[in-house]
Amino acid sequence: MLGDQTWVLTGAAGRIATSVRPALAEQVARLRLVDLVPVTPEHDREESVVADLRDPVAMREVIAGADGVLHLGGLADEAPFDHLSGINIVGTFNVLEAARRAGVARCVYASSNRVTGFYPVSKVVEPDMPTRPDSLYAVSKVAGEGLASLYADKFHLSVIAIRIASFEEAPFDRRHLSTWLSPRDCQAAFLAAMRATDVTYAVFYAVSANTRGWWDLTPGYRLGFHPVDNAEDYAGKIELGPEPSPEYPQGGTNASPERTLPYL
Repeated sequence: MLGDQTWVLTGAAGRIATSVRPALAEQVARLRLVDLVPVTPEHDREESVVADLRDPVAMREVIAGADGVLHLGGLADEAPFDHLSGINIVGTFNVLEAARRAGVARCVYASSNRVTGFYPVSKVVEPDMPTRPDSLYAVSKVAGEGLASLYADKFHLSVIAIRIASFEEAPFDRRHLSTWLSPRDCQAAFLAAMRATDVTYAVFYAVSANTRGWWDLTPGYRLGFHPVDNAEDYAGKIELGPEPSPEYPQGGTNASPERTLPYL
């Protein structure tokens, strides 16, 4: 049970962490909020710590004594590779290593659907298929999943990687009809990852139950994630534009050279 546990939430000031935090805090005795900026606790079950993912000593200090870690910290979009590698890759290593040293029971790693963004829209993608990252950002998330898998296999650290979809209050373009993740379903995904039992390493897509979805949701179902919202309910309100070709990448414009060239 989670009710007597302490969990660490990295990236606590971020958009997704801010949305899911109330639901997470209700499940645990203590939620330790970690970010580069102060995050104001909302009740006595929360505490705030300012720390940098790139600082291994700081990560060991904030994770010491924790039962679980929700690692949402990092850069969330395309950026120069040295920035991405320092924060998203080295930072994730520091979190996992601190968790190993602390004997943490579960790490939940916030990955991204964009690790498979070069698969075509005509393909249903399963989490165990080879990654096809659509950007430097996605490469950093592939590396994070690799570190998570290594720590699970080598050190028996229980890790669940969540490939987060398009997190929005409501879908607003054609791609979102396949990739939308509602706030309610996002909360459900993280709660399922926290509660799942008998897991060494697992990966699933956190996405709403969209009629036009591209990803196999079976692995999430097995872990207790059952999304309920559907982007199709908004289809009549969205300007869809022309139908993409079957070979168009699932990452959309994120897969274009123009998206990455400014950072090279």
